Amino acid sequence: VGGGGGGGRPGARGGGGRPPPPPPAPQFGRRARRTPKKTKRTTNRAGTPANMGAGQVDWSKLVDQIDVERLARTLHEVGAGYYFITLMQGHKYMLAPNDTFDSIAGTRPGECCAERDIISELYDALHKYDIDLYLYYTGDGPYKDVEVGERFGYVEPRGENLNRGFVEKWAAVLEDYSRRWGDKVKGWWIDGCYRYFKYNEELLKLYQTAVRNGNPDATIAYNDGVKPTLTKAYALSDFTCGEFNDFTCIPESRYVDGAQAHILAPLGLSPDGSEWGSWCKPGAKRDGAYMHDYVQKVNAVGGVVTIDIIIYRDGSLDEHQLEVLGCI
Repeated sequence: VGGGGGGGRPGARGGGGRPPPPPPAPQFGRRARRTPKKTKRTTNRAGTPANMGAGQVDWSKLVDQIDVERLARTLHEVGAGYYFITLMQGHKYMLAPNDTFDSIAGTRPGECCAERDIISELYDALHKYDIDLYLYYTGDGPYKDVEVGERFGYVEPRGENLNRGFVEKWAAVLEDYSRRWGDKVKGWWIDGCYRYFKYNEELLKLYQTAVRNGNPDATIAYNDGVKPTLTKAYALSDFTCGEFNDFTCIPESRYVDGAQAHILAPLGLSPDGSEWGSWCKPGAKRDGAYMHDYVQKVNAVGGVVTIDIIIYRDGSLDEHQLEVLGCI
């Protein structure tokens, strides 16, 4: 089961085997840092269900409120084998400290990057139950925040503005995180690596090197969006991103072009009924019997299922989703 952070999509629950470790990568140099300038503190998006109607609060203080022990205990109770959590998505809000981000963005600790190292704490809590930790990251950085996005060198239109300079900066942020947590993080699911953004294997190698400099055995998947069938988007991927909007795809075998077969889809109910509206939402579009049968079928061929769910600001999970997860 998984939970979101950084204002983005939550992670998910594993149902089955774990991806095989990849080979090590070459070394990657670190970037020079800038002196941060003083800017205003930021707040959370108060209107989302995950905020529990609690109103706005300083971003870093919001991260302080997540109870990782409660979260880990709940994941253990539903039998999760691993857990994804979101570091960021689109905005400047980062779930954990990152000096490299602050030096490039010209921001102070806690302004964009939460001051609490919640990932290390979450690892400690999950490790007691033998639950592995994976992280969600993106390839398009804080593009929605124009001021910070411009400092990194990437804003809309994303399909026209991708450049190596941005990727180098964003890979340096990723490496800062990877070195901080080392082998505590088993793998990374990197979103927004779309070919229509002009991403290619050469650019993605910068992310691969950044990750492997922290953990040479980490597995990585690079997402090229939702596809009609389960595919391996890039040769560098160790497991398939497998992004779908529902739990219907059954892999033919454990591997897809050499990558571990992996499915990621949302369990939540879309408020407006749209195909894309279920991510990070409460409720359950599928019942426990269906999900039990689906996960069993995927596991039977050696595949892995990750289930996107909502995490609330205190670290609790949705009751309807817990009921379904408990059936799997």
